[in-house]
Amino acid sequence: MTRTEPSPPGFAPAVDQDSIPPLENGDRLTREEFERRYEAMPDHVKAELIEGIVYMASPVRHRKHGRPHIWLAGWLATYESCTPGVEAGDNGSVRLDLDNEPQPDAYLFIDRDRGGQARLAPDDYVDGAPEFVAEVASSSVSGDLGGKLNAYRRNGVKEYLVWRVLDRQVDWFVLREGRFESLSPADGVYRSAIFPGLWLDRVALLGGDLDRVLTVVREGLNSPEHAEFVARLEAAKARGDATGEPQ
Repeated sequence: MTRTEPSPPGFAPAVDQDSIPPLENGDRLTREEFERRYEAMPDHVKAELIEGIVYMASPVRHRKHGRPHIWLAGWLATYESCTPGVEAGDNGSVRLDLDNEPQPDAYLFIDRDRGGQARLAPDDYVDGAPEFVAEVASSSVSGDLGGKLNAYRRNGVKEYLVWRVLDRQVDWFVLREGRFESLSPADGVYRSAIFPGLWLDRVALLGGDLDRVLTVVREGLNSPEHAEFVARLEAAKARGDATGEPQ
């Protein structure tokens, strides 16, 4: 019988990566098994679990995805920079439920100690639905407006934005009584119902005017409603038992 030598102190035993099956597009997996296989994949691989089915990311083009993606991330990062108690994220894995673990292009959530509904798990994944999620899609036939939309809705994402790049359209949904309803821009500007001051100039975004996009969100950050929101978040943290969300 072969004797297995113990691992040296301070070292974990090696994991045989060959014993873990690779993720493949279309696999039907539990979230636990999805994470086990995903962690064994090379770092450059991106995958999502949507309604129990694995979706492997395809290579992405710069102007159809990469550039729009960084614009949305920068827009949300600008909002976070002036809103204590709110965190923005980019491509982080989000554990929605046992059948869904997407990696949204961008998202925004309220800290748990300020009344937010999501939390950071000890392993640094997001547990629960962020209040706001944004995705870059090619067109209206994208899965971002199919199974993923339903998963976000069912798990309580309160606002969902989809930028359909090829269609030159933006869809902004607000969760009301368990259903996503379209939010209409006022004077061409979307104004978040959940994050006061999160303003988006639709024409500027679709027209490629990033400077205007950032100018408008800064105007929102200087609005009285944003100042009131920040005060509510601080009060919720002080109480420890309330939400800072607008009622």
